[in-house]
Amino acid sequence: MNSVATFRKGFSKFLEIIVVLNVVALALVVTIGFVSRLAGSPFSWYDEVASVGLAWLTYYGAALAAAKGAHIGCPSVVNYFSPRLRLPIALVAEAITIGFFVLLAWTGMQVVLILEGSTLVSLTSVSLQLTQSVLPIGSALFIIAELLRLPEVIESAKGDGFVDHELEEAGVKLAKA
Repeated sequence: MNSVATFRKGFSKFLEIIVVLNVVALALVVTIGFVSRLAGSPFSWYDEVASVGLAWLTYYGAALAAAKGAHIGCPSVVNYFSPRLRLPIALVAEAITIGFFVLLAWTGMQVVLILEGSTLVSLTSVSLQLTQSVLPIGSALFIIAELLRLPEVIESAKGDGFVDHELEEAGVKLAKA
């Protein structure tokens, strides 16, 4: 296994750990919030913390999906083209995706800088810069995941085409075009 493949595998594992920890933390926060409401004295912070946790789960989960090649795409449509056309289409799609996340990372950094000194409403000891750091960090992780997958994208575009993960999970097999 070459060094890029080894790094990619480790990177995916790292993202999996982050996502699992995020799911566990979010489940705990929601459970604590539910129990506190049931007991008649709800915590004032749990709604705000749960919404931040959901945003974090969304961004880190998206990076994990990108690392596994399972983010939103139209592989079945791209596969109808010949390998000669499939490669430029795939590369343009990758460039647009990476470009979007570069813009999101840059904009997210601007948001983080603007929020200096701001805190959560219910937990004034928690900085909004920390909660919104997911924008540039999640975007950077997504970009890294896309770049690490690029050799696989090129190989799939030149070869038999892309795997449609949704159809694969549903048990649908497409005939070769």
